[in-house]
Amino acid sequence: MNNANSNGNNTARAFNMGIPHHEHPSYKWWVLANVMIGTFMAVLDATIVDVALPKIMSTFGITIDTAKWVATAYLLVLAVMLPTSGWIADRFGYKKTYTTALTLFTIGSLLCSLSWNETALILFRVIQGMGAGLLMPVGMAIVTREFPPEKRGLAIGFWSIAAAASVSLGPTFGGYLIDNFAWHSIYDINVPIGIVAIFATMVIQREYQSQKVRHFDFVGFVSLAVFLTSLLLALSDGNASWNTGGWTSNFILTCFALAFISFVVFLTVELNIREPLVDLRLLKNFNFGMANLVLFIFGMGMFGSTFLLPLYLQNGLGFTAFQSGSLFLPIGFIQGIMAPLAGFLSDKINPKFPAMLGIVLLAVSLFINHFLSLFSETPSVMITLYLRGLGMGFIFTPLSALSLSEIPREKMAQASGLFNVLRQVGGSFGVAIMGTLLTNRTTFHLANYGASVDQSSPVVQNVLHDLKYFAMQSGGGDASLTSMRAQALLIYHVSQQAFVSAIDDDFFLSSLITIICIVPVIFLRKVKKRAKVEKII
Repeated sequence: MNNANSNGNNTARAFNMGIPHHEHPSYKWWVLANVMIGTFMAVLDATIVDVALPKIMSTFGITIDTAKWVATAYLLVLAVMLPTSGWIADRFGYKKTYTTALTLFTIGSLLCSLSWNETALILFRVIQGMGAGLLMPVGMAIVTREFPPEKRGLAIGFWSIAAAASVSLGPTFGGYLIDNFAWHSIYDINVPIGIVAIFATMVIQREYQSQKVRHFDFVGFVSLAVFLTSLLLALSDGNASWNTGGWTSNFILTCFALAFISFVVFLTVELNIREPLVDLRLLKNFNFGMANLVLFIFGMGMFGSTFLLPLYLQNGLGFTAFQSGSLFLPIGFIQGIMAPLAGFLSDKINPKFPAMLGIVLLAVSLFINHFLSLFSETPSVMITLYLRGLGMGFIFTPLSALSLSEIPREKMAQASGLFNVLRQVGGSFGVAIMGTLLTNRTTFHLANYGASVDQSSPVVQNVLHDLKYFAMQSGGGDASLTSMRAQALLIYHVSQQAFVSAIDDDFFLSSLITIICIVPVIFLRKVKKRAKVEKII
């Protein structure tokens, strides 16, 4: 009791003596709250656009092949910018970098709301992605620097609440805005939040700048950008409607060739220069390397499946944007509750156990989605989302604690950048692959179902007869017109069934991708706290 009173009196005396605010015991918690605002915004715009895609497709008259680039472009640029965050923060200071990132993100959001066609929207999403690519790793590095090693698990858990809140509130609030105003409003809402976040950063955070600044690895940056862009173009457009040559077209083969060459250049440069853009040598640390492999695979499954569900709900079941977005509301709350608990458990027991539990829960939720149909009811969808919230709450915090447990303090920005870039690259690949597979499997199922519709079949004749009666009662017209309407309705229902079957195939693949994460997690090893502290300090 005397010690507690003594500490309290010392804190009070120090505060009254006018010590710098960053030395006050509550400073690190204010910084955490400030960083959570930026994290909320960055993750928000990676998820909220999925709810808006059907409306954007309708407004601009575009197909899923083009619309998925609204999501992919953001994730792609975010992934390219993530590795540069360490150098930029070291060179210009963490506070300046974080403030600049918030400014870029806010301006990009304003421009997105002013987009006049899909090309402009994709371009302005690139600007947004540049800001988000700096926000997340720099914010995470700031939090890990301010908190002592023994409290980092708890801090990262609370930091994850921001991501959880954006996952739930983003689609719900975004759906409300889309239904009652326009899709532009999902970007307008970022502007006032961004302005508040910029002001808070300027007031709260202290500046921190590395004593030693590395040279900028320009060749590594360009080769990484070319590799990711060309590979995602190839994966996204292999089955695009405009690409009549398919996977063997000159465009696709050229993209694959550029991706291979740039990847070889990237690896060669990064492994042989003294100050690389991405310190791939950090992956030699067993825990860090394995945790990043898990996050890459996890990103493919999670972002790919998140891209699918709003399409199924709105285009398959006929939900409005708000109805589909509101279903995501429990995910963030559940994840927000479980993330601090997972962080607490990670500080007490082997962190890989809660991580494995989270992976299993997420994989099970995706596998259950494999059985969705045109007649699925809301409760069956909600059960899978509850499981997903539980799973995501258990995954990220333990993996963060394990991956960064042996990373020296001076390498924290590099490690945070690499830690996030692999997850975002996985997410970009997931959206590209799932979008391509969705188009391919829809065509496949449509051909199969279409071949089974035999006009001479008594069953088909009975269905057409009933549809003709329905068309006549609802719209009137002569026998020829009602016959055409009946055939159009039959084709529509066959197309809808083919679309939902393709969605189911994508969910099955997502569940397989996710459960694979179990394998590298099993081999993660727990680091003793004493060794952890000595290594980081």
